[in-house]
Amino acid sequence: MRKTSLLNSNLSTVISKMGHTDKLAIGDCGLPIPNETERIDLALIAGVPTFLETLKVTLMELEIEEVLIANETKEINPETFEEIKKLIGDVKITFISHEELKNNLKECKAVVRTGEQTPYANIILKSGVVF
Repeated sequence: MRKTSLLNSNLSTVISKMGHTDKLAIGDCGLPIPNETERIDLALIAGVPTFLETLKVTLMELEIEEVLIANETKEINPETFEEIKKLIGDVKITFISHEELKNNLKECKAVVRTGEQTPYANIILKSGVVF
């Protein structure tokens, strides 16, 4: 459910249509997006926008109750993992393999592609409710 205003109309539209437990993914520029899943391509050049910037803005709009993160993220990209934890607060984290994360993209309303070029900078957000 929406919490504030967002300038990107495609992302704003997807978030406004999300219901409880719907999923939205944010990924680095190399994440393979299934053909059947909507792609919201924000990538401009290497590193713009970053994964963390995109996550931060998305969390201003979307109420979440859980996130899915690849096990590899905390091992191979611990800096990003620590920043994710700061941004999501006490939200439940479910760890899955990177392959499982990619398979779960088919269940997402959309995948937001960023310009991020660090490994395993990917997350699936599960929508919560504001009441």
